[in-house]
Parts: sequence; structure tokens; C-alpha cells
Amino acid sequence: MTVICALLSWLLVGLFIRLSKARGWGQPIRKDGPQTHLQKEGTPTAGGVAFVLALAAVFFPLHFTGHGGGQRELLIMLAALAMGVIGGIDDYLKVVSRMRGKGKKELLAREKFPLQFLVGLVFAYFAVPLASHELFPSLGQIPDIILLTLVMVGAVNAFNFTDGLDGLLAGVAMIVLLPLLAVSPVSALLVAALLGFLWFNAHPARVFMGDMGSHAIGATAAGAYVLYADVWLLPLAAIIPVVAVLSVVIQVVSFKTRGKRVFRMSPIQHHFELSGWPETHVTLRFWVVTAVATAAVWWLLGGRP
Repeated sequence: MTVICALLSWLLVGLFIRLSKARGWGQPIRKDGPQTHLQKEGTPTAGGVAFVLALAAVFFPLHFTGHGGGQRELLIMLAALAMGVIGGIDDYLKVVSRMRGKGKKELLAREKFPLQFLVGLVFAYFAVPLASHELFPSLGQIPDIILLTLVMVGAVNAFNFTDGLDGLLAGVAMIVLLPLLAVSPVSALLVAALLGFLWFNAHPARVFMGDMGSHAIGATAAGAYVLYADVWLLPLAAIIPVVAVLSVVIQVVSFKTRGKRVFRMSPIQHHFELSGWPETHVTLRFWVVTAVATAAVWWLLGGRP
């Protein structure tokens, strides 16, 4: 079924690109960013909608016929879809505002975070009794729920900040999920769907992922590590998303308190671009760092899962 998911994703992303170009759903580019990105102006965005649809279209028939895993898999899938919808609203607002030249440009943080926390809280409530306490020592029901809520919300935003370069997030996400492919159908299917997407997202990208895709990826990674591995190993495997979100926090805090920027631009992948690294070098090197970190996670799990 992973092959079917990859092919369906490839087909849907291709159709999405055609539709986007016909409708003028292009991505605006920051003028203060790397100058090499200016040529990407107008590239179709929100391609994550297509591969998330492929993921859902393959998973639910498997699940309802008894071949898609149990409650854990359904919980991961529903969390991914719920977070994806939040990101999808953001994508929709961005596309509409660009086409019309007016209107709301995106969800504000004060609108997005409460929705993310609500989804994270619901996920955590159902995840606590399902998590393997062999790998996840309980702190007590309430502390566990708080911890898993923060992990879910943190992962969604960290993976979201990792987007922005051709192929970067798709590659990082596939590597992070590798240790869980044998035990989590959702993880395996998402990796397959990302392969179909990466066909078009590889440099030079013909489509960008958008927030729906990055939110769904972050939720899947968080859910899979919480329910099947060790929640404390997620930040190690996802070292690049962690560094990306930390770079944004550091940049904002430094500018607001000192009036100075620590990085040329945040998230950190753009700092390296502005420092002279070609985009493809940043992407490949971040993939390598992720591969080393994920290999360490695999070793720490002792071959599990």
C-alpha cells in the first residue's frame, strides 16, 4: 500500500500544480530574504494539501478493513488531519489575499496557537493511556497530558519553521520517521506520500508544501514518537526542526530586547543561505545532520521499534 500511496501522492500533487497554475495560486516571496528566492515568485504553494489527501485516502480504507493498525494509528492520523486543517486555513488565507490583493493574509499567532493547543490537548488525553510506559515513564496523568500537549504543539511549529527550502522539510521528515516505519502505518504511508511530493518539490521546486503539509508532518512525527518510541528522543531525531524553531525564538527575543539580530535571517536555514551556502548545500547538509541524529536515536532504542 505504500507504493500506492506514493503513486497517488505523485498524481495528486501533479494535478494540484496544474490547477494552481491555472488559477494563479502562487507563493509570494519575502523581498528581504535570499535574492536567489525571488525567481520562485508565483510557484504554486499549499502542495501539502495533495499529499495529505493521498495519505488519508489510503489510510482510512486500510484502517476500516482492519489492516491499518489500531487505536494508536487512528489517533495519529486524526491529529495529523486536525493540525493539517489549521495549517490549511493559513494556506487558504495566504492564497486568497495574494490573488485579491486584500483581506486577511494569514492566521495570527493568537488565533493559531489556541487551535493547536486544543488539538494537542485532545491528542494527549487519548494518548496517555495508549503510550508504551516501558519507554515513557509516567509523571502522573495531568503532567503527562501537559507534556504531550506541549510536545505535539512544539513539533508542529518546529517542523513548520523547517520549511522554506526546496526539498528540505520533506527530506528531513522522511529521515526522522525511518525508525518507526515497521510499527506505524501512518508513518510509513506519510513517508511514501512525501516521496511522491518530493518528485516535484526537489530543487528547483515546482510546488511548495505550505502549512497544511508541515502541520500534518509535525503531528505525525510527534504522535508516532509518543506512542511507539520515546518522547524524549524526538528532539534528537528532529534536531533540525528544533534548531529552526530555536533560531526564530532567539532572533525575536534578541531584536525585541537588544534591537539586534543574532542571525542574518531566521529560521536558521536562511541564515546559512545569506552566509553564502547554495540552497542545495543547506538542504543536503541538513539531511545529513538529521540522518546522523536519527541513527543515534535508532541505536538508543536498541533496535526498537
